[in-house]
Amino acid sequence: MNIFRLLADLSHLLAIIILLLKIWKTRSCAGISGKSQILFSIVYTARYLDLLTTYVSAYNTIMKVVFIVASYATVYLMYVKFKATYDHNHDTFRIEFLLVPCVILALLINREFTFLEVLWTFSIYLESVAILPQLFLVSKTGEAESITSHYLFALGSYRGLYLLNWIYRYIVEDHYELIAIVAGVVQTVLYCDFFYLYITKVLKGKKLQLPA
Repeated sequence: MNIFRLLADLSHLLAIIILLLKIWKTRSCAGISGKSQILFSIVYTARYLDLLTTYVSAYNTIMKVVFIVASYATVYLMYVKFKATYDHNHDTFRIEFLLVPCVILALLINREFTFLEVLWTFSIYLESVAILPQLFLVSKTGEAESITSHYLFALGSYRGLYLLNWIYRYIVEDHYELIAIVAGVVQTVLYCDFFYLYITKVLKGKKLQLPA
């Protein structure tokens, strides 16, 4: 544990809280991609199956359980409780185009060819692109609500901070996970345009619009 990982985890937790509060308070999931939320639930399920076999710490266990439960709670709110507000017409990204390559890549490139390691690797690859349906939805609709923008910024910050965590661990501990670093770089790059627009528009009180 170091300051960058702690801040990354807190940023991740903040993103989830913002999303759940937005849906619950407005009684609407408008502007949120259900496809991305399904992908995130798959990511956390695949990555944290080691809860059944490995104990690291109370902090580690609690955070994993929170991410899993929150991801499924979000999917439930979107597809069951507030499904009438879900924008099916615009959330049309074909997630199989992300799932299949990530499965194949995880089978080919992994740290160790075991069930849990392949699942972990698959989750890392999938998380790096899981936000694409959300960005596609924002681009297709033309703009995002401020609260949705805050959620995306917190989520992007989480990945950026995790990159700093890996740099810190390499310098201080001489330890690195190449798969996680490369995937983290890919994910952070996907957020670059959004970060720029967030800083130049949302923080100045304007609506965020992504280029179509």
